[in-house]
Amino acid sequence: MIVAKTQRLILSEVTLEDADFFVELMNTPKWIKYIGDRKISSENDAKQHLKKTILKCYKEHGFGFYKVCLKVDPLTIIGICGLIKREELEDVDIGFGFLPAFEGNGYGYESAITILKLAKEKFGIKRIAAITLALNTDSINLIQKLGMTFEKKVNPFEEDEELLLFAKNLE
Repeated sequence: MIVAKTQRLILSEVTLEDADFFVELMNTPKWIKYIGDRKISSENDAKQHLKKTILKCYKEHGFGFYKVCLKVDPLTIIGICGLIKREELEDVDIGFGFLPAFEGNGYGYESAITILKLAKEKFGIKRIAAITLALNTDSINLIQKLGMTFEKKVNPFEEDEELLLFAKNLE
């Protein structure tokens, strides 16, 4: 189901049929470096992961991550962008990830601005957060471009490295 369209993009709900894309995305060097190796090496792995994460989030909260496709090629998924409510964080947070061939073209910003609008207008979210590693400068730049400001360092998943938490009121 399509949730939004922008000038260049279509954002739609993820389905189990998108599993192959997630195998590719979650094994890109940047995903592994900045988000972590989720051990998704097969279509079946991806389907199980989607059931436990994105599809579960849709059921529990009415929102989640959405696949991002180009309007000129709506059958090819170029990335994901969306919202997630993690038990470990107080606020809903926004996240994004794109295949390397589509990075640096403004698709992250274009999709994230649309997600922020949906968060406020459709889902009634009053405050949004974002978390990232301090060394992920591309992510930090996009988060700041979205008008979010650094608040504190956090370690919600009790891992080796702390994350930077950014936030913004949507009212």
